[in-house]
Amino acid sequence: MRPLVSIYVHLSGKIYHVNSSRILLPMNEALKSAALSILRPFVRYLIGQGWTYGALAELLKFVYVGEAIRHYGQISGRPLTDSRISLLSGIHRKEVRRLRLELHADPGRIALRHGANVAAQMVAAWSATEAYRDPAGVPRVLPLRAEGMPSFEGLVRLVKADMRPRTILDDLLRAGIVVLDGDNVRLVRSGYVSDLPDDRVAFLGANVGDHLQSAVHNMEGTEPYLEQAVYFEHLPADAMEGVRRDLRAMGTRLLQEAHQRVSKAENPEPNRPRRRMRLGVYYYEEDQTSDETPEGHGDAHEND
Repeated sequence: MRPLVSIYVHLSGKIYHVNSSRILLPMNEALKSAALSILRPFVRYLIGQGWTYGALAELLKFVYVGEAIRHYGQISGRPLTDSRISLLSGIHRKEVRRLRLELHADPGRIALRHGANVAAQMVAAWSATEAYRDPAGVPRVLPLRAEGMPSFEGLVRLVKADMRPRTILDDLLRAGIVVLDGDNVRLVRSGYVSDLPDDRVAFLGANVGDHLQSAVHNMEGTEPYLEQAVYFEHLPADAMEGVRRDLRAMGTRLLQEAHQRVSKAENPEPNRPRRRMRLGVYYYEEDQTSDETPEGHGDAHEND
C-alpha cells in the first residue's frame, strides 16, 4: 500500500490531504473529531504548564518519527530509510535524520519514580490480600514489625520491594495515604496518589497512555481488549454526590478483586515469556447546559 504524503490544504472551511497520487481527499471527519476530543483536555493542561504550540509541535515530530520506525518498520520487515519516514510523516528528511539521532540517544520513556511504584504496589496489596484484611474486607491496622502475624515490614517483603520499610513508610505518610499511631500503621486511602507533581504526571502518562493503546488496538481489528464505558446524560445535579460515592466504592472493589485474581498468576520462574497488563477505572462528570445537543437518546452503554 502506498503511503500518504502529509500535505494538507484548507478549502471552504474543511481540511483535505493530498495522497501520493496527488489526489485530493477529505480528512476523515470522525477521526478528526476523535483527535480533537483527545487533544483538547491535554492541551488545556499543557497551556497551564507553560507549554506553547511550538513545544508540542516539536514533540509531535519526535513521536511521528518514533512511531513510524517502531510500527511501520516492523511491518515492512526492513529498516526504514529517512526518505520513507519523511514520506510517512510529512517531516523533512533533514529533520528526520536529526530526530532519529535524538531517538537513539534518548527514546523519551519517562519511567515512574521507583518509590512511587513501590508505594502503589504496597497500597494495592494491603487492600486486596486476604491476610491483610479483616473479616469485613477492611485493610487491617498493621504493626510496624511482628512475628507470625501481618505487619508493615511483612507487607514490604510480600511485594518484594527493594527499599527500606522506613523509606516506603515516609513516602506514604507524606502523601497522606497512611497514618502512624504509635507503632501501628493505618491505611486511610484505598489508592496511592503521590503528593509529588512529577509522580502524578508519570501516572497520567502511564494510565491514559495504556487506555489509548487499548482503544487503538481495538480499532486495528485485532482480538479486542476490554475497553468499555457507561454513559448517562440529563442527570439531576443534586443526585451526583451519592452516585459519585457509590461508583468510587464499586471501582475500588473491582480493582481489589482484579489484584487478587492476577496476583495468583504471577510466577517467579525466569526465562519464561512475560507480558505486562493494566486494568483501570475512571470517572468523569460535567455540567450539561439546557441547549446542549444530546449525544444520544436516554442512557447509553458504549463498547469499543
